[in-house]
Amino acid sequence: MTDFNALLDSLSKIARDAGSAILTVYERDDLGVETKDDKSPITEADKAAHDIIVAGLETLTPEIPVYSEESGDIDYATRKDWPRFWLVDPLDGTKEFIKRNGEFTVNIALIEGDTPVLGVVYVPVTGVLYLGGRGVGAFKEENGERAAIQCRERTTPVVMVASRSHGGEAVEKLEAFIREEVGEVERTSMGSSLKLCLVAEGKADLYPRLAPTSEWDTAAAHAVVSAAGGEVVNTAFQPLVYNKPDILNPHFLVLGQAVDSWRFIAPALE
Repeated sequence: MTDFNALLDSLSKIARDAGSAILTVYERDDLGVETKDDKSPITEADKAAHDIIVAGLETLTPEIPVYSEESGDIDYATRKDWPRFWLVDPLDGTKEFIKRNGEFTVNIALIEGDTPVLGVVYVPVTGVLYLGGRGVGAFKEENGERAAIQCRERTTPVVMVASRSHGGEAVEKLEAFIREEVGEVERTSMGSSLKLCLVAEGKADLYPRLAPTSEWDTAAAHAVVSAAGGEVVNTAFQPLVYNKPDILNPHFLVLGQAVDSWRFIAPALE
């Protein structure tokens, strides 16, 4: 199936179904929190959403492999020759889910080669859905209405979005550098892949991620940002790529404007 518009509609339903399962757990007193081998938390909601998404994708596109955060490790020898695959984070922002602040998402992306070409990001608590893909544009669905979104031109103040759970001295250094070079900077904090979506919908100019993430954390929103006219690059200003031997991302930048307009921040990233 190559009709991206039809795929987005199907993915939207799968994401919403997963979101409903997540909310069922979210509304309970006991979230069923466990600790994975890497010391990160997992809840019953992660597992329920995983099952729904995998079943939905296997029915929708049985010929396309699915790689979910909760699939267990799929070694590179198995996946390196996949021409395309689904990359899924059933519940991105588990820490925010546990904190009950609503800033968690369902992420489903289609990867072709090493590039996200289609993605949906669903916010279960608000019912907001971000979606986009190559050749079809980027959109936000809210209150039953779908509207096109796009990245904005940079103005002053520069709006920089940062992680609610990860920040640190590197982000502080970058913020100070931009303020010195460009002028006023407004900084806002957000959890999960919502940070990328703020850039995609023109509410922020820059999201620097100078802390660890994995490919499934970013792929879906990366596709939305690209469809909205933005860029997702590493700190050498090269495109962020996927299906690497190491599933961890390098540090990266989400840019609402052309790469060349941001190269001036390179000294602050060293």
